[in-house]
Amino acid sequence: MLPRDDIERTMNAHGATVWRVCMGYFRTEHDAQDAFQDTFVKYALADATAFNDDSHRKAWLIKVASNVCKDMLKARRRSEQPLDEALSSEALVSHDSSTQPDSGRMEFVEAFRSLDDPPRLPLYLALYEGYTAPEIADMLDAPVNTVYSWISRGKKLLKEALS
Repeated sequence: MLPRDDIERTMNAHGATVWRVCMGYFRTEHDAQDAFQDTFVKYALADATAFNDDSHRKAWLIKVASNVCKDMLKARRRSEQPLDEALSSEALVSHDSSTQPDSGRMEFVEAFRSLDDPPRLPLYLALYEGYTAPEIADMLDAPVNTVYSWISRGKKLLKEALS
């Protein structure tokens, strides 16, 4: 297990990025908190992983957070939820953007969350985190041209959803 000061330093340096990745996948803070916690538990247990530098550590955390979120979503799809419970939880969320504060921002967030992954994660990394396509390709173990396609497709889908 990694030393406590290393874990705290990493959480302070990259916690906000990991949090934004997790919130990109989930509608509720509770689910994002679970994914955030699982990501840093995996980091704490990754004492055999050698990080070249801080940017490598950040890329590793982003990839792990993305995988944790995907795994949580897959597990949720596999579990059976009674229909009355699903309807009652859905009734608590207002889908009327005019009643929501900052409805333009919420509309964007919902449109972004509706994207498949990919292109959601590559688009987030390019637009919000400022990574280049070759850097994203290294993080996601994908060809650079594929990353360019994902980003382009994501922008197009986002534009269609918002217009």
